[in-house]
Amino acid sequence: MNMQTKPPRTAAEQAILDSFTEMLGHLPGDAPVTSARDNLLYGISESGLPTRRIESWHYTDLRNLLRGEPAAPGGTAAKLEPLVRGSLVLPVVQGQSAELSPPEDMELTPFMDLLVSGEAAKLLSERGSDDLIGRLNGAFVGDGYSFGIGEGVDLEPMIEVQSVQSGGQAHNRFVSKFGAGSKATVLERHVGDDANAGLSTSISTLEVADGAEVTWIILQKRGVADQHLAQLSARLGTDARLRVFVINAGGKLVRQELHVEVAGEGAHLDLRCVNLLAGDSHTDVTFTLGHNAANTTSSEIVRNVVLDRARGVFQGQICVAQEAQKTDAQMACNTLLLSDDGEFAAKPELEIFADDVICAHGATVIDLDEDHMFYLKARGISEKSARSLLVNGFVDELIDELESEELVEVLETLVEQWLVDHA
Repeated sequence: MNMQTKPPRTAAEQAILDSFTEMLGHLPGDAPVTSARDNLLYGISESGLPTRRIESWHYTDLRNLLRGEPAAPGGTAAKLEPLVRGSLVLPVVQGQSAELSPPEDMELTPFMDLLVSGEAAKLLSERGSDDLIGRLNGAFVGDGYSFGIGEGVDLEPMIEVQSVQSGGQAHNRFVSKFGAGSKATVLERHVGDDANAGLSTSISTLEVADGAEVTWIILQKRGVADQHLAQLSARLGTDARLRVFVINAGGKLVRQELHVEVAGEGAHLDLRCVNLLAGDSHTDVTFTLGHNAANTTSSEIVRNVVLDRARGVFQGQICVAQEAQKTDAQMACNTLLLSDDGEFAAKPELEIFADDVICAHGATVIDLDEDHMFYLKARGISEKSARSLLVNGFVDELIDELESEELVEVLETLVEQWLVDHA
């Protein structure tokens, strides 16, 4: 009889288990919460970190890439000024939320309060056996926010959710609900520094009710040695509209998962993603979309800029259920590969069980157009400036789709500065 033996634990796997033992007495929650944490950690202990043998982690062998875990606590961090003036800032600094007074149209609760009361126990679960982020975050989550926008409310100020960290560990959870016919814009901002290596996990869940319109922007700018594992899950009701915009511009090891269920007829999803990759970083964006109702639409465009020895991944899967007739789903991944040592892997997938749909996907990998470069240099523009102009144009086309002119200007400036620092 053949007995399969588990491979010996890696340093990172052992550090996770040791860290849980050390932190358990300080993690908030009642008995059901503690039980849920134990179950999730047991899953990590039994399965270990995912390897390339697991299909959804094929391009991000976390068992080899996650080298260790920073000890808690880390350095000193502070709340940041909002990117857009007048925004309502929900800060989580070094893993801890703040007591705030929200507008009258908004409900707001620190996630720690839900842990302490036990209400969060039902939220600490995994999406499946390959959900390492759900397990890790659920086992260690200490704070975050739960917030809701009422029916018919058009929330004027942008909400800026800040996760600011300097080394150590931070495990945050953001739970949001947008009432029927409501409208809101949320900026989820992750910031680290280069002084201290940190590990962060973050899970955001969105309930977008019938007829609601939500723009959710994720801006990830962790430090050069940081490890950042994040997940966004969203469910769209009838005629709901969700625009998700992601910019990855930092981190040593980054995995950003996006899981969306289009559950109501007439709902629409837009995904726009920009990955700015340099150094020896590894960034993985994994996206799953379920069209589960008739007459629904979606559009996904991913743009990647790869320099140095950076490695990037985009896995995009669209599944159209049998009842989702008249679905229109379009997905594209375009990469500027500007280094012989850089890599980018694209894996788009369609699973279609309906027979009256319009679905397509595509992926391209290119260098800068030599004719365009020649045109710019012939007019006295230096080669470096010409490259920056073309790269900016490649990325800014997506950023310009955002409605806020101030936010567009801020994000375009961020891209320009990234090119100055890395190109």
